[in-house]
Amino acid sequence: MWLFLAFLMVPLIEIGLFIQIGGVIGLWPTLAIVVITAVIGTSLVRSQGLRALGELQGSFSRLEDPTTPLAHGAMILLAGALLLTPGFFTDACGFALLVPGVRLAVMRQVASRVSVTRFEMGARQSRPHPTPGPRRPGQGDVIDGDYTEVPPKKQPNHPGSGWTKH
Repeated sequence: MWLFLAFLMVPLIEIGLFIQIGGVIGLWPTLAIVVITAVIGTSLVRSQGLRALGELQGSFSRLEDPTTPLAHGAMILLAGALLLTPGFFTDACGFALLVPGVRLAVMRQVASRVSVTRFEMGARQSRPHPTPGPRRPGQGDVIDGDYTEVPPKKQPNHPGSGWTKH
């Protein structure tokens, strides 16, 4: 339901803002503001996105939890989409998401509603998996499967033209 309301309300808010701001400053300055915010927003998203990508790669190389850099990257991506969408309300939301403090507040709000049950990082150790039926000590894992014999590759009966390798 909230997604329906968002798709309904955002265009109505944008249309209202375009009418109000366009009535005050005129058509061409209004359109110029929309284009300028898209250009400035694109450059900011690019620089912050590259920084977030570097932080993500660093967290992987240090075998740290990548949740924070991934969340920052996702919000920067969303900010880019909002800034490329023409409108004043979406631009304001996009520029707000480019502020690291706002992203941290959004992350805290979302984290309070999300529960992570398990997180592992690094090399996985081999653990025996429970198998149905009785197990004898020293019995390894049994993998049931079918096989088909593959005949050897056929060789050509002629020496070839020299244009291809056989």
